[in-house]
Order: sequence, then structure tokens, then C-alpha cells
Amino acid sequence: MAYVPGEHSPASDPVDTHCPYCSLQCGMALRPVAPDGGPVGVEVVERTAFPVNRGALCGKGRTAPALLSSRVRLTEPLVRRPDSGRLEPATWEEALDRIAEGLAATGRAYGRDAVGVFGGGGLTNEKAYALGKFARLVLGTSQIDYNGRFCMSSAAAAHQRAFGLDRGLPFPLADVARTGCVVLVGSNLAETMPPALRHLTELKEAGGRLIVVDPRRTRTAEQADLHLAPRPGTDLALALGLLHLVVAEGRVDEEFVERRTSGWPEARAAAMAHWPELVERITGVPVPELRKAVTMFCGAENSMVLTARGPEQQSKGTDTVGAWINLCLATGRAGRPLSGYGCLTGQGNGQGGREHGQKADQLPGYRKLDDPAARAHVAAVWGIEPDALPGPGRSAYELLDALGRDVRALLLMGSNPLVSAPRAAHVESRLRSLDFLAVADVVLSETAALADVVLPVAQWAEETGTMTNLEGRVVLRRAALTPPPGVRTDLQVLGGLAARLGWEKGFPADAEEVFEELRRASAGGPADYSGITYRRIAEEDGVFWPCPERTERTERTERTERTEGTEGAGAEGTEADGSVGAGRADSVDAEWADPEGPERAQCAERADPDGAKGTGSGGAGRAGGPHPGTPRLFLDRFATDDGRARFAPVGHRPAAEEPDAEYPVLLTTGRVLAQYQSGAQTRRVAELNEAAPGPYVQLHPRLAERLGAVEGAPIAVVSRRGRAVAPARISRDIRPDTVFMPFHWAGPGRANTVTNPALDPVSRMPEFKVCAVRLELSEG
Repeated sequence: MAYVPGEHSPASDPVDTHCPYCSLQCGMALRPVAPDGGPVGVEVVERTAFPVNRGALCGKGRTAPALLSSRVRLTEPLVRRPDSGRLEPATWEEALDRIAEGLAATGRAYGRDAVGVFGGGGLTNEKAYALGKFARLVLGTSQIDYNGRFCMSSAAAAHQRAFGLDRGLPFPLADVARTGCVVLVGSNLAETMPPALRHLTELKEAGGRLIVVDPRRTRTAEQADLHLAPRPGTDLALALGLLHLVVAEGRVDEEFVERRTSGWPEARAAAMAHWPELVERITGVPVPELRKAVTMFCGAENSMVLTARGPEQQSKGTDTVGAWINLCLATGRAGRPLSGYGCLTGQGNGQGGREHGQKADQLPGYRKLDDPAARAHVAAVWGIEPDALPGPGRSAYELLDALGRDVRALLLMGSNPLVSAPRAAHVESRLRSLDFLAVADVVLSETAALADVVLPVAQWAEETGTMTNLEGRVVLRRAALTPPPGVRTDLQVLGGLAARLGWEKGFPADAEEVFEELRRASAGGPADYSGITYRRIAEEDGVFWPCPERTERTERTERTERTEGTEGAGAEGTEADGSVGAGRADSVDAEWADPEGPERAQCAERADPDGAKGTGSGGAGRAGGPHPGTPRLFLDRFATDDGRARFAPVGHRPAAEEPDAEYPVLLTTGRVLAQYQSGAQTRRVAELNEAAPGPYVQLHPRLAERLGAVEGAPIAVVSRRGRAVAPARISRDIRPDTVFMPFHWAGPGRANTVTNPALDPVSRMPEFKVCAVRLELSEG
């Protein structure tokens, strides 16, 4: 791997850590080096033992150390000077004083909810926890949310509604290669998380089948046995049409539905209103392809549905995901090994980031902010009265939309909404209208450039902390280098601000100390981390939540339950902490406690005497030892009050904005291989920029001919919200009624200038993935 210089003090040996980018959290090691007495840097070394990627890295992970160079990063605080109006260097004391005074003065003048906090899905669990605590305890504001709302909030809401618990994948990623059929909906794994593609390759090598649902023929779709290319915004109708055929062809698993679910009659009636020919008219997917998909999915002994942003980033995303979950439940492809529904989380800590308090309606442990018992538990950990906690606040886009009006000051960490938010020109205007904006980031992003104060913070290789990947596996990022002079960690920033605002204690800079408090705050909650320690994570290469800490009382309860037995998969169960959980795994084979799956035996007879608290997964371990974590959820019962999964009685409805005479074309957006999210980091890496230098508009040759467009010529994509201009990329790999733009860039080619902020009524997810546009030839 290439040597990347820095100005840091190294550790002496290679340090095991994880990639700073997507939710795979690929394992890697960093070897500090200082050739010829030059500045210290690091090189990336493979970690073949980490099971998620087994040493494989994409170009983003391989080049991640390039951002450690002082040539591309922030290395000193910046303060906007009133006389010049420019950001200029300042001391840390001046910068922190300015932020503390700006936030406090706004609260005094307009009330506590006039101060907002906006976090990020790339923050470690410790940072997300501390940020939520800082907002609610120090600032006393309800106005906190994070950019993970734009990631998988619709899937999370559907998870909660169907299963009573939200974890992206209810099984390890390794299980994907061992199932019989995978339906991959709205995901281009080959470009967004390339190391995961090997699991689909191994699936096919073992005789399994892959169905890809995407309006474009992507690199991932090219690997599929069947590619369904629906019109953007019609994934809900597609799922309902498949379920209709399951019913019509007699493929419903009636025994599973009766024993382990509720709400089937209503969901069945909704599906039967979506007959195949109607679904073909809505989606554009031919009826024979619908029938072939059902045959492949139901013909395999085990099957999975995996969704990503395609079906989720819609104004009906929660219902769309619910319809795909319905397909799994009706066919009995849930709650058993090697089958089920899962969501492919996008951001590095998109899972953990929403579990521990930076989301508008949640407290640590995935507790609900409006639940009196949850408020009492967390308040006790924080040493305050429950009534001192504010209530739920605005969701991410609604918070951004309120800037400069109801919310007058904003503290932003780890996000770049000027590029990543929908209706981005409007969001930019709201950011500019703030009385005060403070940003903590590693680079001077487009959003940071608007701030009154910018703080340079440490990067992934310079600080220790935990992340929770898409499987629910809590992993440990270790510091390989010390931050350069002039740079502090986010935890140090929050501690410094808290002290200035009257909270001398409660915000330590040591990540492990914060994690120990997080363990206590999460104990007994749905996302229970109380049995997880840094030492365990290091020794076990990650621990799956929920993982409660075993006490004498919980062990006594487990012994009693093993003696008395359980009533069955649908029976109610009360856990040792008094909460109604998802049941025990007494009937689950111990082989399935291995997160990488049983290589030696099939799950023929299920008899693990120790269950997993609140999940009904395999492998809660033996009495007397620590809880081993929960690789697989719901194998015995679901996390609902009665232990049954709930069908969602949903029907198709159109996108919030359909094409018309003025805006006759559909726009969908997404990512490319060499860039990541808003591009604030990857656009600063020369190798990645060479591979993906800028935005483009992908369109079908027929659409290009009607427009008179030629390859490489600038095209304007115009919606009711604005205009984006980028070179044409003409391809038969996209539907003739649809254009595609990647969203990683600012400036004239900013795709999110055009996108629609229409919100899902449940998840409050904006409709990034579909809006009506017109195309115009442009001079640039």
C-alpha cells in the first residue's frame, strides 16, 4: 500500500482498526512508518481474519490515510472576523468561548429550543451518545437530529412496526452466501460497498439465485439471474404484485403465518388489489418477470430480501419496506436461519448513530424519548430529574428548514447538509440565515465554509471509539496516531463547551469512559450494550447487540426459565429486567450462535438452553458466563409484545411528484464507486478524483435523441426547486423515462438542488429517489 505522510507520533506496531467509510466497517490494520527519518505516516495492511471483508478493501478504504495529511485537512480553529467577514485562524480558547457564548446568548434571547444540534451517521457511538447528552442536558434543547435520518429511517420504522426492533441485518452478512435466493432492492453493492459483493458471488457459486430490483442496469444488476427494472417510485406496487402472486399460486406458508404473525387478513386483502397486469402498468415490469421472480424466491428452501436507499428514500418508504417484509412473512422467510428481511445500512455508524441519542425522538439504548420509564432510566444515569429532559424535536429536514426562524443557532458535527440535504439551495439559504453557526469537522466542507466558528477535529486513525456496523456488530476503531498539534477530538470539544456552559463534569474526553456510561444508559433497552466492553470487542472481533450484562438476578431468572420452559414461538415473555422482550432462544441450535454461521451442521434439531435477551436469537451462551451477544435475531419469537411479527396492510400510492407536461422525466440519484456521501472527504483524494472527477447525467439514447443531447455535452436537469448542470452520459443501462445523477458534488452539478423534500409521514425520510424534472441543453 502507498505510504501517506503526516506529522503524527506513531504507535510501534500495526494497529487493528476499521475503515472510516461505509457501514461494512471493513477490518484493516494501520502500520505507522517514517521512511528515511521523514514525517510519520501510515500504510494500510490487510486484516484477512475480520469476517465481513476478509481483507478486501475498496479504493476508498485503501486510500483513506490520504486524508491524514495536513495538506487537505483543518489543523487550527477558524473564526469569522466581523471586520473582514472572513474565516481566520484563532486559538482554541477563543473558538470555544465564541461557540459557548453564541449558543448561550441565543438560548437566553429566544429560548432553549432556538438552539439546534445536527449530528452525523459517521460519528462513533461515544460521540453520538455524548452529543445527544450535550444537547438535552447542557443546552436543554429538543432540537437535535442527524443526517442518518436521510439514510435508513424508513427501514428502521418498518422494522419497528413489523418486528418490534430495528437492527439493519438480523443476521451476519456471511449468512447471505448460504441462503438460496436473495432479492436485492435498490442497492448497487458493487459500487457502494464492493467488499460485500463477494457474499453475493459466493451465493451464486453455491447454486443460489440473485434478483436485483433497480431502474438502472448497474454493475450489481449485471451479476443478477433476474433484473427487474421498475419505474422509480413504484417499488411498493412491485412488492404488492409479488405478494399477490404468492397468494394466487398457493405459496403462502399458512402454518408460519398462523403461528408467528398477526394482521395477515388485512395485508392479504391489500395485496390482492394489486393484480399482475395492474402492477405491470404501474411499474413497467412485465408479468412473466413477476412470475419468474416469485418462482425463484419461493422455490429456494431459504430466501432473503435486502433493501437499501432505493425503496427507502421515498415519501412512502416505510410502507414500501413494509410490503417487502410482508413478502418474507407470508412465505415463512423470516424468523429462521438463512432467511429474512434485512436493510443494508449506508453510513459508517448509521446503525449505532441512531441507537444512542442523537436522533430527535430517542434516548440511549434505542429508548423512546416519550416513554416515562425510558426517561427515568436515562435521567438516573445522568443524575437529573426526568422532567428536566426535553421532549422529541424536529426531524432532520424539518430542523434544517426551521433554521433562521425558530432555530437561530446551530452546532453541527460530522455532516455536510449543504450538499447532502434535499432541496439543497433552500437549505443553503436557511444555513446562511442563522444568527450563529458552529461546525466541527476534519475538512473545510461547503457547510463549514458558511460557519462563524470552525473546529478542526481528529480523524478515525487518531482516536479510539466504537462503531456498530450494518450487522449490529459493535467494533472497535483504535488510534494508530496522535492528532497533529492544533487538532482535538470531538469528545474534547463537547467537554470544553460543557465546562464553559456550567457542566464541569459528565463529559470526559476518554472514549472508553464514555462507553462505560453508554453501557449503563443502554442497559435494559432494545439496543442493550451493557454486556459489551472494549476488551471483549477486541478479543472477539466485535460483539453483536443486544448483549445484556448478566447479573446474579438475570442468571437466576434464566435458570428458572430453562426449568419451566416456554409456551412456544408466539407466547409472551417477560425478560429478567422486567421488559417485554422478543422471547428466548431455547429452541435454537447452538451452532447458530457462531456469527459466521454453522459450517458443520444444518439446523435440524434446535436445543440451545440459553436464550438471547429480547431477541429470540441463537446463542445466548451458558449460564454463569457473559452473554455472548446476538448474531441472529427472531429465531424463536419477534420483539413485539405478543412475540408475533406484524403484517402491514399497505397499498400503492404514487410518488409525491409525478411527471407532467412541464416536467416529463423522472430523476433518481445515487452514489458512484470512487466517491462517498457528500464527497467532503473523498473529493480531496487525488486517486479517487481521477476515477470520478465530477457529476454527470445518465440518460437513455432515445431520451438523448429527443433532446438532441450528445455524449459529454452539458445538460440541465430542472425541477420545481432548482437546476443542476452536468455532462451527459448516454447509456442503455437506464430506463428511457428516467435520468440518474450522483449526489457527491457541490456547485452547478449539485444533484440535491433538484431533489424533493417531501417526507414519509412515519420516518420523516425525504424523497431523494424520485422527482419530476425536465431536461434542457445547456452551455454549462
